Amino acid sequence: MALTRFERFLGRLLRAVVWMLFAVFKLFAPQQGHGGVSRLPSITNPLLLIPAMQLARKIRRKEVTSVEVVQAYIDRIQEVNPLINAMVKDRFSAAVQEAAQVDKLIEEETGGEDVLEDRLPLLGVPITVKEAFALQGMPNSTGLLTRKDIVSGVDAPSVALLKRAGAIPLGVTNCSELCMWLESHNHLYGITNNPYNLERIAGGSSGGEGSILGAGASVIGIGSDIGGSIRIPCFFNGIFGHKPSVGIVSNDGQYPPASGLQMGFLTTGPMCRYAEDLIPMLSIMGGPNAQKLSLSAEVDLKKLRFFSVPHNGGSPLVSPVDAELLQAQKTVVKRLEADLGVKVQELFIPQLKYSFQIWGTMMSSPGKDGKPPTTFSELLSEGGKKVWPIWELFKWCLGFSSHTLAAIGLASFEMFQSSHPSPFILQQKENLQQ
Repeated sequence: MALTRFERFLGRLLRAVVWMLFAVFKLFAPQQGHGGVSRLPSITNPLLLIPAMQLARKIRRKEVTSVEVVQAYIDRIQEVNPLINAMVKDRFSAAVQEAAQVDKLIEEETGGEDVLEDRLPLLGVPITVKEAFALQGMPNSTGLLTRKDIVSGVDAPSVALLKRAGAIPLGVTNCSELCMWLESHNHLYGITNNPYNLERIAGGSSGGEGSILGAGASVIGIGSDIGGSIRIPCFFNGIFGHKPSVGIVSNDGQYPPASGLQMGFLTTGPMCRYAEDLIPMLSIMGGPNAQKLSLSAEVDLKKLRFFSVPHNGGSPLVSPVDAELLQAQKTVVKRLEADLGVKVQELFIPQLKYSFQIWGTMMSSPGKDGKPPTTFSELLSEGGKKVWPIWELFKWCLGFSSHTLAAIGLASFEMFQSSHPSPFILQQKENLQQ
């Protein structure tokens, strides 16, 4: 489908605005001070280099104590967090006490290691949690200043399941304001830095989790994803994560909750420093629903069909895929074909050109009950005066806004999109009605 004149014009306008924004951000971007240090100190404690499930096994076998493991991660957080600003509130004292109780439980257990593994597969292993999730006794602001005094009285279901499996929370980590941007910055906690380059962002919205895991200051964590909020920080910070199928892991206990059609896209999932921990974590977080995924089934990779999607076809509304990423994808294709003897088919989906418009429309569409979703402006207004995006942008230019430019921009885009829907989306709606 050919691009409309309006879309071509909008694309050129957007690229011009992006270049101007780059210049503005270069001058005024928020900086998290790191005292001139350019990189994180190296990991010296070998306990920080062991996957979570292996740590749990060592703790059960009394090869190491939970207190030693928890303290090793606390030490690492205290060493690197002043540089990356990933953890925004800790519970170190409580975590050490809980670790001591774990060690006592293991000493008194008479049923053997197998009983503990079956009942408490993560016994004694530390974990970190995205601040958007309820963790008892911890803040749950999602970076919104008007929610700064809100403290969780209970655990989100996904947090509760991991704690029930024996995991010990160390604290909560930073996210973008209201979880709706690809960097983790808000006016309550500041900006989170990338552990591999302190001058770069950690991604978002689960960027605090991505950064702390990438820094070796956590081994497993909890994130959420509706448009890349697990996947982007994992990519940015060199770690592993998974956006599960909808309906497997409960989304309850996080803020903001999904509404409208968003409920069919938001998912809660695991984030890990080591890939081998993904399936065990998802199995625990999913509870009884995890059985729907057949996670323990053997998969013959040679019998799968593989597809490669290099790009979206050249939408004017997004940046083109970097040549280095295209080459990396080709390298993966060659490796799959050589190792498995399969043929990877290169796939082009014309409608991908409109993926941004499709996603934006989904975010603002009513659910099955016909109720429209809560607007981003309404979420920004929670607990305070109503937020008007244009007025807020003016305040931001003068340094008086309590919201980030990303949040203001998203609210403005939402307002614009509601009055100027994409011609492609209008055509699809007409097709559905026919």
